[in-house]
Amino acid sequence: MDWKPDRNDKKPIYKQIVEYIDQGISSGLFPADSLLPSERILAKELGVNRSTVVSAYEELQALGIVERKKGSGTRVSTDIWGGSHKRVPNWGRYVEDGSFLPNLPLVQKIRTEIQNNNLVNLASGELSADMMPTEAFQNIFSSQPFLESLGYDHPLGNKALRHTIVSHIREYKKIDTDASSILITSGAQQALHLIVECLLKPGDAVAIEDPSYCYSLPLFQSAGLRTFLLPVDKQGANPEDLLALHKKHRIRMVFLNPDYQNPTGSVMSISRRKKFLELSTELGIPIIEDDPYSLTSYNGEVNPTLKSLDTNGNVLYVSSLSKIVASGLRIGWIIGPPQVIQRLADAKQQVDFGHSIFPQWIANEFLGSEYIHSHIKLIRTQLKLRRDEIVLSLEEIMGNQIEYLNPAGGIHLWCKIDPSINKHKLLEESIRNGVAFVPGAILGSQKGYVRFTFGRGEIGLIRQGVIRFAEAYCTVKKD
Repeated sequence: MDWKPDRNDKKPIYKQIVEYIDQGISSGLFPADSLLPSERILAKELGVNRSTVVSAYEELQALGIVERKKGSGTRVSTDIWGGSHKRVPNWGRYVEDGSFLPNLPLVQKIRTEIQNNNLVNLASGELSADMMPTEAFQNIFSSQPFLESLGYDHPLGNKALRHTIVSHIREYKKIDTDASSILITSGAQQALHLIVECLLKPGDAVAIEDPSYCYSLPLFQSAGLRTFLLPVDKQGANPEDLLALHKKHRIRMVFLNPDYQNPTGSVMSISRRKKFLELSTELGIPIIEDDPYSLTSYNGEVNPTLKSLDTNGNVLYVSSLSKIVASGLRIGWIIGPPQVIQRLADAKQQVDFGHSIFPQWIANEFLGSEYIHSHIKLIRTQLKLRRDEIVLSLEEIMGNQIEYLNPAGGIHLWCKIDPSINKHKLLEESIRNGVAFVPGAILGSQKGYVRFTFGRGEIGLIRQGVIRFAEAYCTVKKD
C-alpha cells in the first residue's frame, strides 16, 4: 500500500484511514467482496498502532461499507451498491470538511453547560432579564398599531428604522450619517461576518486586539485570513503596534473595540484614537469599530467614537441593541460608505433576503420613544451595581489571589489569576461547583486570565458565583 497517513494533519489518523478506504471503494481500488488487509498487517504497513486500524474498521462497519466476521477478516460489503443495501453518508466527514469552522470546544462546552444546568452564569455576554425593557415593549405592542408590510423589506433594512438610528446616534454618539449609509444586520456578529466575507480575501492580513472577542471567532480562519495581534493595555490597543505589524505583514484591515473593551473593560485614550485614524489615512487601512458598550458608561459620559472623529470615511462602524436593550431582538447595524453598504447588503440578501420586519418595527418604536432615555439610565445604574458587587466580592473572598482592571462601563471583568492553573480543570471544577465563566485562553494569547461577565448576573447571585469560583480555584490549585 503506497498511501500513508499524514501525521501533521490535525485530523485523527483513524479518520484518515477511513477516508482512504472509503475513497478506494468508490474508485474500485477495493472491489465489492474483496478482503481488506488484517488489522495487524495494515497497522504494520501504515506504521500505526493496531488499535488505530481497529477504530477505522469499526467506523467503516458502522457506515455499512465493510462487513467483519471473526475468523474471516474484514471484507468490502457485497451489496455496497445494491438495492437492498442503504448506504449512510459519512456525515462525520462532511462535518469535518466544511469550510466554516466550528466554535472552539471550550466555547461549545460553556454554551452547553449554561443551557442545560442551573448555574450562576458569569459567562454569557448579555443583560439580565430584569434589565430588558419588557414592560416598554408590551406598552408599544398594545398602543401602537402594526401597519408595516409583511413582504420583503428594503435591502438595507427598514427605512423608518434607519432614519431613527440616524437620529439616535447623532444624539448619543455625535455621529453624522444618513439612512443610505446604514445596513441593518442580525446583531453585530452578522455585521462582522459580512465584512470579512465581502471585503477581504484568503491570505489577507488583519489586525485584531489581544485579548478580544474577535480572538474567539473562527470566522477569520474560515475565511483564510492571517490574524495578527495588537496587545491591549489600560489605554486600549496601541497604534504603534499597528504600524509595526503593517511594515512586516501589510495589514489590510484592523478591528477595534475602543470603549469598555471585551474582555478587558479598557477605554482607548483619545490620543490613541486620533493616532489610529491618522495611520488609517496614511496607510489606507480601514478600521472596523465595534461599539456595543459605549452607552453603558456608568457616569453617563460617552467618549467620542472613532466614527465621530473620522473625517475621511475610513471607519466602518458596527453597533447593535444586544448589549443595551435585548440580545434576542437581533438588531445591529453597519455604517459606512454607500458603495460598501450596498455590497454588504447584496450579500445579506443572498443569505436571508433581508431582516425580519417585526424586530425592526419594535426597535424603531422603542428607539424613537421616550422609553430609550429612561432605559439607558436604568442599565447604567444596574450595571454599576453589578460591577460593584463582583468587585467587592472578589476583594473579600479572593484578596490578592486575583487582579483586575475596574471598568467604568460595560459588562465584563478581566481577571488575572495564577498562570500555572490548568484552565480546563478550573472550568470543569467551577461548573461542578455551579458557576460558569470564560477562560482567558478563548479570548487572548496570554495565560492566566478569566473573564467574568456580570451583566447577565442577578444581584445577590453574583456574590454566590464568586464564592463557588473561589472554592473551585482553591481545589484545582491544591491538585
